[in-house]
Amino acid sequence: MSELIDGLPHAVALQCLARVPFYSHPNMQLVCRSWRAAVRSSELFKTRNELGASEELLCVCTYDPENLWQLYDPLKDMWITLPILPSEIRHLAKFGIVSTGGKLFVLGGGSDAVDPGTGDHYGIFATDEVWCYDPILRQWTQRASMLVPRAMFACCVLDGKIVVAGGFTNCRKSISKAEIYDPDKDVWIAIPDLHLTHNSACSGMVIGGKVHVLHKGLSTVQVLENSMLQWAVVDYGWLQGPTAFVRGEPYVLSHGIIFKQEKEPRPKRVVASASEFQSRIGFAMIGIGDELYMIGGVIGPGRWNLDIKPLSDVDVLTVMSDRPSWRQVAPMTQCQGTILGCTVLKI
Repeated sequence: MSELIDGLPHAVALQCLARVPFYSHPNMQLVCRSWRAAVRSSELFKTRNELGASEELLCVCTYDPENLWQLYDPLKDMWITLPILPSEIRHLAKFGIVSTGGKLFVLGGGSDAVDPGTGDHYGIFATDEVWCYDPILRQWTQRASMLVPRAMFACCVLDGKIVVAGGFTNCRKSISKAEIYDPDKDVWIAIPDLHLTHNSACSGMVIGGKVHVLHKGLSTVQVLENSMLQWAVVDYGWLQGPTAFVRGEPYVLSHGIIFKQEKEPRPKRVVASASEFQSRIGFAMIGIGDELYMIGGVIGPGRWNLDIKPLSDVDVLTVMSDRPSWRQVAPMTQCQGTILGCTVLKI
């Protein structure tokens, strides 16, 4: 019999605990030592995955407050503030952000701090630091550094491992170097370089089990072929703009309209109007479940208004419905303004 619940086998008791939503985990840890150990175990995370009881939480960092992250729980429509990221780099920005194995990873980047006297940027342009946040233990730990310092680079998760590619080591030098990280072994390994570099930031995404690296302003995409770990260059003719995935399908915001991206050269499918976001800059767009989330950003100065207004708003579009419509959910409680990092944490 199990120590977790009297009269139940351990496996059955663990399944019962695995079905308890994440927002109740702090209270579960107060019940007894065995429950606390179970909640903090990788066994519970694995069981939640097997039962389909995993939850998706939204992770967001903005310029203000400095190095502060918040988690959004869609089930409770509630924001949770995390401990401050303990990096010594002021206003860490231009970093890579992913989640895997129920943990949040913040990689690389550099300082976006501004000298209040001159308005000039100062500090480190690119770092090799890697930070990991455990939402159960509620603590940050530093992991093995990347092989190459980088900022504004592609970063995504492939089969539980983190792939980074491209980016900049300083403001004038873009790089083609790529590497892969195993979170279980805490080890980085170099992989073949990208074929092309470009003097713009790049982003990474996984489509059909393959890593895709996109450079801002280019329609060509570099694809990592899994079996050979070689890069191929393809041109999908994709629209430019913020891109997010819903149920594995890419959606893009272009000219005030949400489109569904297609690999084939056929007309893009219009999903919904998003004209209200044309005056909003610095926001994040990301998919959770069947929905697109638009988070934060600022309202820039216009003809009749010279002020810059930082936003904590969160707007949601249900793209998978027959008649997609917008709604608002709880705004961020601490973060506001330009989004520096945003990802989905599955736990």
